[in-house]
Amino acid sequence: MPIEVCCIGGFSKTEGNSVAIKVDDEVILLDMGLSMEDYIRYTEDREDVSSKTYAQLLRVNAVPNYNFIKEWHSKVKAIVPSHGHLDHVGAIPFAASLFPTAPVISTPYSIEILKSILWDEHITLPNKLITLNLNSSIKLSDKITIEFVNVTHSIPHTAIVVLHTPYGKVMYANDYKFDRQPVIGKKPNFERLKELGDEGIKLLIVNCLYAHEHKKTPSESVAKQMLKDVMLGVQSEKKAMVVTTFSSHIARLKSIIEMGKKLDRKIVFLGRSLMKYVQAAERINLVNFSKDVKILRHRDQIDKMLKKIEKEGRDKYLIVCTGHQGEPRAVLSRISRGELDFKFKEGDIVIFSCQVIPVEINIDNREKLEKSLSAMNVRIFRDVHVSGHGALEDHRDLLELVRPEHIIPIHAENAKAQMLADFAAGLGYKNTHVMQDGKKISF
Repeated sequence: MPIEVCCIGGFSKTEGNSVAIKVDDEVILLDMGLSMEDYIRYTEDREDVSSKTYAQLLRVNAVPNYNFIKEWHSKVKAIVPSHGHLDHVGAIPFAASLFPTAPVISTPYSIEILKSILWDEHITLPNKLITLNLNSSIKLSDKITIEFVNVTHSIPHTAIVVLHTPYGKVMYANDYKFDRQPVIGKKPNFERLKELGDEGIKLLIVNCLYAHEHKKTPSESVAKQMLKDVMLGVQSEKKAMVVTTFSSHIARLKSIIEMGKKLDRKIVFLGRSLMKYVQAAERINLVNFSKDVKILRHRDQIDKMLKKIEKEGRDKYLIVCTGHQGEPRAVLSRISRGELDFKFKEGDIVIFSCQVIPVEINIDNREKLEKSLSAMNVRIFRDVHVSGHGALEDHRDLLELVRPEHIIPIHAENAKAQMLADFAAGLGYKNTHVMQDGKKISF
């Protein structure tokens, strides 16, 4: 068979996404992600990357296992992450050098994040970094052209990746949702998806993380309204207000800034990963938060700012900080433990604009943090959030647009993959393949 697929990571468990597509004697790697639960256990860091070796991380199952394609290593022509989340791009600093002649090709924000990680950790890769804009293509060889189709997610510049080959098109729709009212960026390119469907899709590799939910994932504009209801709708005079969310969720941060300005509070961003992701967005002119926000990452700077807030009045500031999953080293956890120069008082407001990512370490960390906050009689607002992942009705829309011959679910354990397979079968798609990490299949 001319197209061979190796399901390297993201098929037996939720994270560590990576797929190898072999077209004759050429191989493309789609995503090179960390397995975040294993990575956190090893490094205690949720939103950032710290210097480790590939061998170290492989031993704890935190990176994709490229021994599955040992005989393909010399054939890898490109590494193509679909977007900048660490479970899709985070293994590149450790694993890309296994394929030294393969360029890393991704969207502008994704490449900027990768550059930040490499610079911060003093990592040098032999691989070229190539930026490809959304709704653009690059001819990689006589047999393979890579196309990025714009789609929405919880981080800017997310692509549905399409590999054009002589034997048919492979579409990689991992993290996505169909948001027709995005807070940042354009709506999904439905027109191009329909055109590709009309041309014919041999294989669709598609996210199944929310295959258990019979719904359409709400727009990010809904999360903005949820934030408005809480931030502007509660009594906050003489009270501290602290918001925490994913540092890479630039659209959510934009909404938080908007509400902070309406509250007439000075806005401060505190934490290393917040600075990293915001500055990456500013370098490519995606946003200009610095005109409205003071962004601090170092412990002494953060301490100095928190002392200033205590002195000037806690209701004069909006604190946006790291720690949404209860990470022990993040700013919010350190405040709660009394390690920084700021003390919560009764009635202060803490808003978690996120959901707890349902793995054991996050559940435990958040429970400890919330217990600590509750002991200080802090008002806690949980789940002020909408997901960036499509659910079953989003998948229905995608299937109807692109009408693939074959489907492979990714980004969840086999139980959810089977749910998507059953759903697709009900729509008439009989060729859904539930795969395991390391397994290969040909088309």
